[in-house]
Amino acid sequence: MQRLKSRRQFQVVLAGSTLARTAHFALHAVALNADPVDLSAKPLFNVATVWLGAMVPKRWAKRAVTRNALKRQIYAVSQLYQARLPVAAYVVRLRSGFDRAQFVSASSDALKLAARTELQLLLERASGAAPGHGATVTA
Repeated sequence: MQRLKSRRQFQVVLAGSTLARTAHFALHAVALNADPVDLSAKPLFNVATVWLGAMVPKRWAKRAVTRNALKRQIYAVSQLYQARLPVAAYVVRLRSGFDRAQFVSASSDALKLAARTELQLLLERASGAAPGHGATVTA
C-alpha cells in the first residue's frame, strides 16, 4: 500500500466519488489510469496498487495528539483491508469531531477503539464497492 503525499494527489481523489460514510468518517476514491493521455507528464500514481491518504482537519480534531492518533488508526485498519480493496486511490476523511464530553482525553483507548470500530465499518462497506464508478486519473 502506497501513501498519498502530494496535495494534487489528495485533490484528485477528493474530486472522485464518495464510496462510504459513517458518523465521523468518509471514504473517497478514484480509479487509477494506467494509460495517461499526456506521456510527457509525470504520472500522479506511478504504481498500480492501493493508494491511501488520511485527512484529519484541525476543525474536527483540535489537538495534534488526537489527529495523530486518528491517522495511525486509519493507516492500521486500512492495512487489514488492503487485500480486499480494489486497486485505486483512497482518502479517509474525518468529517465530524468526536464528542469531547465523551472522550475527555486527547488520545484515550476509548477514542481509539471507537475510531477503529467505525473505520472497520467504513472499509467493510467500501470493500465491495467499485471505486470511482468509471472515474479515472489522467494526470
